Amino acid sequence: MPKALYEKKGRIAYVTFNRPEAMNAIDLEMHEQLWEIWRDFRDDDAVEVAILTGAGDEAFCAGADLKTHLPYWVANADALLPRRKIRDGLGGITRGLHRIYKPIIAAVNGWALAGGFENALACDIRIASERAQFGSFEVRRGFHHGDGGIVRLVNICGSGIALEMLLTGEPIDAERALRCNMVSKVVPHGKLMEEAEKVARQILRNDQWAVRSAKETILNVIGRPLEDQLAYEAMTGYSGAANPPVRERLSEFYEKSDTGRAGRNGTPL
Repeated sequence: MPKALYEKKGRIAYVTFNRPEAMNAIDLEMHEQLWEIWRDFRDDDAVEVAILTGAGDEAFCAGADLKTHLPYWVANADALLPRRKIRDGLGGITRGLHRIYKPIIAAVNGWALAGGFENALACDIRIASERAQFGSFEVRRGFHHGDGGIVRLVNICGSGIALEMLLTGEPIDAERALRCNMVSKVVPHGKLMEEAEKVARQILRNDQWAVRSAKETILNVIGRPLEDQLAYEAMTGYSGAANPPVRERLSEFYEKSDTGRAGRNGTPL
């Protein structure tokens, strides 16, 4: 059985950390499998959205499996190892394949710890089971996130939450994560995948060129000065109007004949 499962159903790709006996920790083999999966998702025009979750009911992902990673780091440690890791990340989407502009939804079904927390933060939308827990315990052992955890936690939740979680080493539950804007929704455990699929369908009813352009724009304006942010948004936003299908849709909107209107004429999923 593969340590990372990959299934395509229609336009949705399902990716599952599949080591429930080890809280879905990412060993070196799973790491390589995830890289292959995310490359395929990026390159396959038949799928538009991915849902990432963990096998079993205990954990989304507990991070790197140190039983395999630590011997590798010790055997290969030199001054260039950190520079080589910049291209590699953990599991692909934390760094290395972080520029996939197709949306990725995290369905967090349990513990999201360390590198598992980083993988959840690397997704675009996070939906949490009521059982979900998020934490970073590395500081207890003398180190901290190195695969995007600090950067994304600050960008998503702000420095206050990042400082609290990363200095105390204490986890937060799903309801606190919701209040911190870390997750979009908290749902009953048995409804988690149903809700993730609903969000995927909400994305799929939209123009996928516009969806990907919006994601690219959001990623590219983070941290830039306001003038640069505004200029970049204008460039990417108005470039869409040059596409003939967009002009046709705008005409339908003005004529009130399109199917993408709100209220009584809302677009079905």
